[in-house]
Amino acid sequence: MSLTLGTGPLAGTPGGRFNFDLKGASPAHQLYLQPYGPRLRAVIGGQVVLDSDRAQLLYETGIPPRVYAPLEDFRTDLLTRTATRTHCPFKGDASYWSLTVGGGIVEDAVWGYEEPLPATPWLRGLAALYPDKVDAWFAEEDRLVGHLRDPFHRVDVHDGSRPVEVRIGDQLVASTQRPKLLFETGLPARVYVPALDVVPSLVAPGSGLRTICPYKGEASYWTVAGVADVAWSYETPLAEASRIQAHLAFDDGVEGVRIDVG
Repeated sequence: MSLTLGTGPLAGTPGGRFNFDLKGASPAHQLYLQPYGPRLRAVIGGQVVLDSDRAQLLYETGIPPRVYAPLEDFRTDLLTRTATRTHCPFKGDASYWSLTVGGGIVEDAVWGYEEPLPATPWLRGLAALYPDKVDAWFAEEDRLVGHLRDPFHRVDVHDGSRPVEVRIGDQLVASTQRPKLLFETGLPARVYVPALDVVPSLVAPGSGLRTICPYKGEASYWTVAGVADVAWSYETPLAEASRIQAHLAFDDGVEGVRIDVG
């Protein structure tokens, strides 16, 4: 979630209210470019292919923010221009470059708008890197968890006092008077229950599924009351989410799961 996704102000369906007619005052598809801030490095095949303290984040309606940086901040000696061209009605015609790294070629890994449309002249000279082709991102000297973090996305965890009960079917699987409430940009509040307040005989390791959240960390999944991967926990959460350590959240999107908050 960000400025341009979910209920963000530039997402097309904002969750809040403006004191002016946003749809009447601006195009339906909006672009917003702003400096990223930290020195940013991208590693592919064991080589740093981008090293920039001039990176920018491009926010575009309905699209996750993308990193753009001056083309000269890429390892230009590893770039080979290709014949690939694509057209964006909001930015213009994109040129592509492949990267030669680690003894192989990453096809069309980098793109840029060499002659952008008049509405986006600030894209000239910048290039972007497909995030799913990057092995690791570093902000200054910190290796980032998962994809690049969006500065407009945040996580807040608060102590709750309302009683919480979790049922799977007719079975009570958790009950607590001390939940944690996690609020994450653009997402519904999520209830985390202390692991000690989950019926221990009903909990078993899940399928081995693990997922990465750049704002919370790496999640492990649990089988509860015979339902595989219906709950998850962060064994070593990132700093912003440290208070949900040793807590479980339950997937209320699974049929039969009900979370009652008093």
